[in-house]
Amino acid sequence: MLETVNAFIWGNLLLSLLLGTGLYYTVRMRGFQLRGMGRVLRCTFSGCRSRTAGSGRISQLQTMSAALAATMGTGNIVGVATALTLGGPGAIFWMWISAILGMLLVYAENMLGALFRYRCEDGSWCGGALAYLERGMRSRPLALAFAGCCVLASLGMGNLAQVNSLACAARDGFGVPPVVCGLVTAALAGIIILGGVDRIGKAAQSLILPLSGLYLLCGVVFLILRRDALGDAFSIIFRGAFGLTAVGSGVSGAAVRRCINIGLRRGVFSNEAGLGSASLLHAAGEAEDPCVQGMCGIFEVFADTILCCTMTALVILCSGVTDPTLEGAALVMAAFSTRFGAFGRIFITLSVMLFAFATLIGWSVCGESAARYLSPRWGSCVYRICFLFACMIGAVQDLTLVWQLSDLFNGLMAFPNLIGLIWLRRHVHPPA
Repeated sequence: MLETVNAFIWGNLLLSLLLGTGLYYTVRMRGFQLRGMGRVLRCTFSGCRSRTAGSGRISQLQTMSAALAATMGTGNIVGVATALTLGGPGAIFWMWISAILGMLLVYAENMLGALFRYRCEDGSWCGGALAYLERGMRSRPLALAFAGCCVLASLGMGNLAQVNSLACAARDGFGVPPVVCGLVTAALAGIIILGGVDRIGKAAQSLILPLSGLYLLCGVVFLILRRDALGDAFSIIFRGAFGLTAVGSGVSGAAVRRCINIGLRRGVFSNEAGLGSASLLHAAGEAEDPCVQGMCGIFEVFADTILCCTMTALVILCSGVTDPTLEGAALVMAAFSTRFGAFGRIFITLSVMLFAFATLIGWSVCGESAARYLSPRWGSCVYRICFLFACMIGAVQDLTLVWQLSDLFNGLMAFPNLIGLIWLRRHVHPPA
């Protein structure tokens, strides 16, 4: 039943709405995500030099780190390997397309979220999709629907699924019992989450930036060692994207459709563009100019999909690993091991664990913001208890049902968010 519902929601309906909205903004803003990339990078790195915020806000570097932590999870490793396994090398091309269009979706989300944000009675910020659905569209029912789906998605995809991936990696790589992993994860997450958004931002900054940099560095070293295979890797990506399995061969319509669907879906799941989660993380950012928040969103999608996901894909394709029984993290481990030996397996195991934990604490901000919106008095307290309890449950449970429910709530989050992006389109513009 859930598989059928998810297939419908994540089929042509939602993908068309996501990509159509992204294409609209791309045309309307004359491809700003491409022609303005230099300005985006300058704005992002200049904002990262600010380290103190005050007035209940967190620095731009911490904001960006928390947003990257929420998106750059196991999908950058396991998700890419799954895309290659199910959709073939050409799926990576369509992940790029989803990222290019998704950059302006996140730009619009962050800009609108900063434009309509406001102070709650307790002094915290209410921003993101919650603010622009309520105050921009003047539709509290849509904001409530988004908040409910966001809480459930944060407990599912943002918590249970991530902890399960973390526990499986710790068990397979280091022999740590899942129950022990769950307790330790809950304890560490509790120390960070109970410190509020400021501590979460600092933890994300200390974790995700060095981890992402090290992952990219190891990938670059691997590709330098296998530089002779880079040309063939790009060749099969572009040929596969259009169903050309060999030079001069015919085009397979079924292969193209499958490749496009898998690539676009994995791209959306990787960078979360259009779901509205990024805007919640930017709600407490120090930048006063909404366009600055938007440009940081463009960089986050670029770093997540164009850099990290592409690196994973190229390592796999250049490694020469062809064992059809390998998939997910095992495929990436085997690829890195062809040049780095045992270090490759240990490195990927640790990367999966740390990326999963980073996603966990990043999503806690999204979920708590939504819970506080649903219940200003008790929302935060109840949510934190449920979130930490879910950490222990996720480590020891079979999460087939959880993954299906998470897909469902992620998809349902997107509908009110995209309605808001379309309705408020006149408020979105490129920086002056």
